[in-house]
Amino acid sequence: MSTTDDYRALLADGARAGSFAQRARSRRSRKLIETFPDLHDMNVLDLGGTAQFWSGFLVRPAHLTLVNVMPVASPADWITTVTGDACSPPEPVRNSRFDLVVSNSVIEHVGGHVQRQCFADVVARSADRHWIQTPYRYFPIEPHWLFPCMQFLPLRVRAAITQHWPLSPARAIDLRDAVANATSVELLSITEMRSYFPESTIWYERFGLLVKSVTAIRC
Repeated sequence: MSTTDDYRALLADGARAGSFAQRARSRRSRKLIETFPDLHDMNVLDLGGTAQFWSGFLVRPAHLTLVNVMPVASPADWITTVTGDACSPPEPVRNSRFDLVVSNSVIEHVGGHVQRQCFADVVARSADRHWIQTPYRYFPIEPHWLFPCMQFLPLRVRAAITQHWPLSPARAIDLRDAVANATSVELLSITEMRSYFPESTIWYERFGLLVKSVTAIRC
């Protein structure tokens, strides 16, 4: 592994022990368990999630349904994996009710206001309780590319960053690919999260005095 890969893993690899991302994920999981102490009895829907997120939990749901655009085999008998769009899930999910909807760092990827509203409607329709987390737009480091204030730069500059910045998660091979990468993420403000989840409490996850991510919680 190169030095650049080491730096990125240390900062952003949620599965790497001791990494910044892993410590943040641990704090977030503890908060989720504290907020929903009956999690072990719940039928949970995770929109856009993976089994890896739940693997380190001290408490697991009674049953977990994962909806993801990429097909994934179910890793355990208490997990059902469904291939589909979180903004318009397939019929078995669409016609079901759950105890809790969870989503981590997904809503910023779904593509514009209309799709984000569809995502929020799926959350509201699927359960009375939810936990919807997203990186905060005004944190000074863009969390996917680990580049300072990238989210505020012109598209052409952001596209160039995806091609040349050494800490990029994947290097774009041409301008078209770079533009697609740069526009695949739209970080949200607190105002936007309040508008999509008006009955929720907003929990602020901080790095020092700065808000790093926000979570819409409805208990």
